[in-house]
Amino acid sequence: KDVSRRGRTHQVSAHAGLFLFQYGNSRTSEASGMDAHRPTAAQQIALAASEFEFRRTGHPPRSVSVVMSGDTLVITLHGSLSPAEQMLAQKSPEGAAEVQEFHRKLFQDSSDALRRRIKAITGVEVREATAEVEPATGTVVTVFTTGSTVQVYLLAGRVPTGVWDGGDDPDVPHGTGPR
Repeated sequence: KDVSRRGRTHQVSAHAGLFLFQYGNSRTSEASGMDAHRPTAAQQIALAASEFEFRRTGHPPRSVSVVMSGDTLVITLHGSLSPAEQMLAQKSPEGAAEVQEFHRKLFQDSSDALRRRIKAITGVEVREATAEVEPATGTVVTVFTTGSTVQVYLLAGRVPTGVWDGGDDPDVPHGTGPR
């Protein structure tokens, strides 16, 4: 579904505990049960994270994924590095480390506004937060937890739905996939 915010149109879709927010003019079929006039908490968080990224860096991410599980919220900002940052990150390991440290520090120094917005949306205070940059793809992963160790894996592509939900794929042992 398309959501208009400050004159820009954003594409949003929801699937299997994941919320995806994309910039652009392409259409996505509306997920069942989604109210066109009242955005979900995940949609509100994705919009807030995108606007936060735009305010702090001057350019929006290509897309935003939001995943909530228990007391952990993971926001992934895809394509959020500038072309200059991508070039620096791909030039050498030192350049990649410099880009990572810059974004960590920038997030640490400016994340209070996003923390407050998340609390306003969810009704729950953000106890701690961290951001990591994957220089090769320009992806920023923001993790909000309540003291847990969080491991985030950015996969090289999409996992087919049948594999994820333990569908009828004979090559996937039943009961071994995520639930």
